[in-house]
Amino acid sequence: MAAGGKSGVTSPYPYDLIVDPATLAQFLGWTKEVYADLEACQGGKMSEQAFLSKYSATVAILILDMTGFTEAAMGKGSLFSFLRIYDVQKVCAPVFAKYGARRVRAFADDFTATFDSADSALDAAFEIHRRVRAFNESLEAGGSRAETCIGLGYGEIYQIGPDRAMGNEMNQTSKLGEDTAEGFETLITEAFYNEVKKRRDCRFEPRTNEDLPFHYYSVNSSA
Repeated sequence: MAAGGKSGVTSPYPYDLIVDPATLAQFLGWTKEVYADLEACQGGKMSEQAFLSKYSATVAILILDMTGFTEAAMGKGSLFSFLRIYDVQKVCAPVFAKYGARRVRAFADDFTATFDSADSALDAAFEIHRRVRAFNESLEAGGSRAETCIGLGYGEIYQIGPDRAMGNEMNQTSKLGEDTAEGFETLITEAFYNEVKKRRDCRFEPRTNEDLPFHYYSVNSSA
């Protein structure tokens, strides 16, 4: 049914559409190949299962956000806020390498990283918090201290888009890491919890939020 129309009533779209994959790929949302395959799916030339088989993978996802970015930019200027990001990136880079992150992408004050296992992602999250705290207490920090907020997810994603990770589990993880977790807090999706719930070095707490239509947990290291 056309938006705003009556049931069963359709009308031709009166404006131009761009379906050329190369042109759409200039937006840097998806690659030319992905656009071509989506057009094939929409036209019935490629099945949903074929698209899934081509692009899906099961991974652990880590979404990291930093506290105080907007306030720092407004209060102390853009360069100060950039230096805060720079400091956190310098701290996080060795951690991602240590725990085998398969892909890492930084955008503004966020990080998106994927791992082969939920355990590796969780260990990386704990280590990031630990090292950022240590950095903040060191002479290196100066006046550019920031806190890290992390969301973790696990499951099937589509390896498309700038982060090479799209889908429901990615959406939930992003919501936890970017919008819900507070400074030095780690929140995990239910799917991630099911992967790590037997770990004896962790404390898990079910959490609820009226703005979130899914179950999630907070997790802390008990080591």
